[in-house]
Amino acid sequence: MILNPVLESAEFIHNHSKHVSIPKDGIVHGAAKIFEAMKKTHYDTSKWKEHPLNPKECNANTVDWIFLVDLLNFSFWSDIDIGDTGVPHPDRYRVTFHGVGYTGYWSMVAAVNRALEEGIPITTPSFFASEEKLPDKEIERIFRSDTKEQVPLLQERIRVIREAGRVLLEKFDGRFTNCIAQANGSALKLVELVTSNFSSFRDEATFCGRKVQIFKRAQILVADLWACFQDKDYGHFKDIDEITMFADYRVPQALYHFHCLHYSPELLLILDRGELLPNGSELEVEIRGNSIWAVELIRRRILELIEQEVIEKQKQLSGDDDAPLPKMMKVNAILIDFFIWDFAKAAQLDLTLGQRPVKVHRTRSVFY
Repeated sequence: MILNPVLESAEFIHNHSKHVSIPKDGIVHGAAKIFEAMKKTHYDTSKWKEHPLNPKECNANTVDWIFLVDLLNFSFWSDIDIGDTGVPHPDRYRVTFHGVGYTGYWSMVAAVNRALEEGIPITTPSFFASEEKLPDKEIERIFRSDTKEQVPLLQERIRVIREAGRVLLEKFDGRFTNCIAQANGSALKLVELVTSNFSSFRDEATFCGRKVQIFKRAQILVADLWACFQDKDYGHFKDIDEITMFADYRVPQALYHFHCLHYSPELLLILDRGELLPNGSELEVEIRGNSIWAVELIRRRILELIEQEVIEKQKQLSGDDDAPLPKMMKVNAILIDFFIWDFAKAAQLDLTLGQRPVKVHRTRSVFY
């Protein structure tokens, strides 16, 4: 079994952090609340397809769609929407699709779907690799905004699109399905292939004198394949539970509200002022690394709670030979991350728990 370097890096970051820590009581109480909420909503991979913008079919074209979306899944926080209250500023970057206005990550997904409906094969690698077939100006038009604010890091998005297209054509015969085939059913092997061949997925930093891996987009690419294909075909991975959470902006914010992360007064002041944290800086790495480790501790605690429930049910059923054995709920870091991101962003959970609100950290990067 390949060990996930992201998890090992996260533990190292946690053990050497000065400004971010993980309260043990917070993990216990936070895990309990997350577990109860996941049970109440019957949260599983089926929730992925329920979003109107996610594909409903599962084929090779779907794989191309997922690859492009996760290739571009970075830096959607707004320079205008400073308050980040959950009610988007009217000038924030927004894309309307089928009469619905989308902001954040979903604005990019809406733009991709809009282009496909317009007959633009934006998800086809041989198309988006070519400046002749897809000029830069056309990419700018595809991601056009309905508002004053335009999509962040447009030139960087163009750069990573071109690079990824060239790599797919040169090394994988123009299809990401061939990259998946080389992974031979291993999620960690696919992460390794993606991060070693596509530089924009190589989400690494130097922390306390050593290289650490975060690999947010590479891991969420694997997770989206797994969720979309329901652990079948292109989304079947024998080691899917080795994937960690995806260290972005929103999940650390939610973990803080759950009391699963604690920030130093110095860090809180920086976040309150909206100061930029450079990608790879000590504070940024501490936030992201501790988020990964916190979700791992939550995952372990939830597994303990599930085991306790199964034991209790078995005791209740003892003596009844015909009673079916209780089925264990599926929980891994992917589902916990998806759950926290979905419900925190939609404000469907009471995340404050008496703790003062904290702003998301602000880092402009192609990695997340």
